[in-house]
Amino acid sequence: MTTARTADQTYDDADLSADLRWWDAANYLTAAQIYLQDNVLLRQPLTVDHIKPRLLGHWGTGPGLSAIYTVLNRVIRETDSHWLYITGPGHGGPALVANTYLEGTYTEFYPQVGRDERGVRRLCRQFSTPGGIPSHVSVPTPGSIHEGGELGYALAHAAGAAFDHPDLVVACVIGDGEAETGPLAGSWKLPAFLNAERDGAVLPILHLNDAKIAGPTVFGRSPDADIADFLGGQGWSPVFVEGDDPREVFSDLKAAIDHSHSTIREIRAAARAGEPSKATRWPAIVLRTPKGWTGPHEVDGQRIEGTHRAHQVPLSGVRDNPEHLRQLENWLRSYRPDELFDDAGAVVTEIAALAPDGDLRLGATPYANGGRLLAPLKLPPIARYAVDVDKPGATTHPTTTVLGEYMRDIYTANTTDDGGGTFRLFCPDETASNKLDAVFDVTDRCWQLPTNEFDDELASSGRVMEVLSEHLCQGWLEGYLLTGRHGLFASYEAFAMISASMLVQHTKWLQHAVQLSWREPVASLNILLTSTCWRNDHNGFSHQGPGLIDAVMPLASDVARIWLPPDSNSLLSIAEHCFGSRDHVNLIVVDKQPHLQYLSLAEANEQAAAGASIWEWAGTEGDSGDDPDIVLVGAGDVPTQEILAAAQLLREWVPYLRVRVVNVMDLMALLPHADHPHGMADDDFVDLFTEDGHVVVAFHGYPRAVHQLLHGRPDADRFHVRGFTEQGTTTTPFDMVVLNKMSRYHLVLEALRRARRVPERSDELADHCRSRLALHHDYVREHFEDLPDIQDWTWA
Repeated sequence: MTTARTADQTYDDADLSADLRWWDAANYLTAAQIYLQDNVLLRQPLTVDHIKPRLLGHWGTGPGLSAIYTVLNRVIRETDSHWLYITGPGHGGPALVANTYLEGTYTEFYPQVGRDERGVRRLCRQFSTPGGIPSHVSVPTPGSIHEGGELGYALAHAAGAAFDHPDLVVACVIGDGEAETGPLAGSWKLPAFLNAERDGAVLPILHLNDAKIAGPTVFGRSPDADIADFLGGQGWSPVFVEGDDPREVFSDLKAAIDHSHSTIREIRAAARAGEPSKATRWPAIVLRTPKGWTGPHEVDGQRIEGTHRAHQVPLSGVRDNPEHLRQLENWLRSYRPDELFDDAGAVVTEIAALAPDGDLRLGATPYANGGRLLAPLKLPPIARYAVDVDKPGATTHPTTTVLGEYMRDIYTANTTDDGGGTFRLFCPDETASNKLDAVFDVTDRCWQLPTNEFDDELASSGRVMEVLSEHLCQGWLEGYLLTGRHGLFASYEAFAMISASMLVQHTKWLQHAVQLSWREPVASLNILLTSTCWRNDHNGFSHQGPGLIDAVMPLASDVARIWLPPDSNSLLSIAEHCFGSRDHVNLIVVDKQPHLQYLSLAEANEQAAAGASIWEWAGTEGDSGDDPDIVLVGAGDVPTQEILAAAQLLREWVPYLRVRVVNVMDLMALLPHADHPHGMADDDFVDLFTEDGHVVVAFHGYPRAVHQLLHGRPDADRFHVRGFTEQGTTTTPFDMVVLNKMSRYHLVLEALRRARRVPERSDELADHCRSRLALHHDYVREHFEDLPDIQDWTWA
């Protein structure tokens, strides 16, 4: 365990005094944003009319965040180094806004918030008010890639930002409340994956102020020795800074950051000279300061500063309680605003001059506006990987292997001279399981810990990111994308739900980012769901769940996309589109097992663009021009196979029944065009599904999802959807569709009930279907496998 006071003190008195003035200005603007709607520089005595009617926001973490920001400014100016500031305590929004305003970045992005009294007034009035900005560090905050509303992901985002950015240092502030979350606890394992030769560095700053909203925190009440043991066991070498005297804390914090930065540069230099040390521990800082530092010490006889009561608004009764109003005025004037702002209301020159220059400012860094750094991904022609389909539904192929081959060559095409690159695959220990292992032809799994002779595809230079945490995989990728690179997160379908809320938060980020002209577009978040519910028959019920589709469906229509490729060529076409897209969340759902192949690459490209199409070769409606008697729809690989098998049964038993087969590849195409950019126009929808005929749908996910999409379409009740209904176990593949009543036999029975005409032999066909279901039930329980004609079924 190291304390900062053992390091050389590099803060001379004049610099320290100057930086404390910046800190005063930041603290003043932080508090003013929470409280004031007028008289924002206290040029008059404070009255109730100057106070906002609703007091929203969080004060407690702000002074600590501003102290770190202030010291980083000086370090950047002294070293001309590139830093990114990630704020784990997301409620520190007003502090980050205050600091970016002081450095000038805020006004550059928002000219209406000028550097004068009128601008300060607007800065204060917009905070946590209608039409203004949120209380969190969020999309509108310059310098941010991290929405802090949902805690736990700061260090994962910092890691993603550092990967393949060799000149970057990410200062990641972690609140002691956030440190209690599972994702953050897992994130400490970063040293096992961070390669100093080609990556940047992450400097975690664990900010302990003892309390969260209503009580103490674990780390806040833990002894330094215990924290040092914990961080040391994760691969970090912590330096401790603590106190409540600003001059002492700033001196120690500056020494700690200088020491950490020097250590980072030494680690980098050794690695890039070919002499990395396996014993190296990355630096970290543990900063203990009072919660609500410099705010009201006591209110109404209760201690505030240094307690959980400072978390939000420490003086909440200022509009009704004259004593609270008096305390607020004294508090605000303690920062001496008349010395911080000139007669025009601008920040005085000597404070403004403390900001770094240009893009080195923490609010202006291009690393926090990744589209500025983004280069188009070099994509090989997908025809190189296409599967030959001479006859639809006649041959099988492991669907995802082509994507692995495609990504293998994407890695090669986008590798940089230093061994880094602009593309990575993130996967929880399942790359080979998900049949994507072709990537190991050109790179390995990233691993900085010792290896042995029994390891497979494991190397410090590896750039396939495998860690058994969906939170880390997705968080790493999000940080990677938001700082200007490309990638894909592949997961077992059921366990992608673990990080579903992260996906929701990222979608919200993109939804707001596209509304800000200064935020450049970034590469889309691409998520591959494989090992799907229908083919996890061997793993059992715990592995069977398509719920992420439902989580994505209602999200922002300008961002969310859901793709259900039925075969390999469709997957290639969709992957090419998704890798080239910007500001989207692309959910691609396809199984890894061998499946029948249906479409040529040209046909797949055409259908992917349309979203859905009629498979004329599978239907029996002919050229009469009349509407079909029934429409069968497949959405997803296994549902498509069952729809085709049902169509074949109808063709064999009742060939005069007019059957249309439709395949849906872009799930959002089912929405009305007014509700989603990919939604079908009404005329196109009718062309596919008729105007009033019945439609039987076999769907990959929960049936309610399709009903939700179809709301508003003509006579939506005519759609009869079969899908996953939470029936599962360890069983056979076909038994999975039987259990959920989506088998070919169930689909035929549904079609017979719904067809325009009741065909001859319909009773005989229905009896056949029921007898086959009974035979199946007994056969799988005796032989532990599906009936041979089911296992070997192809389209004839």
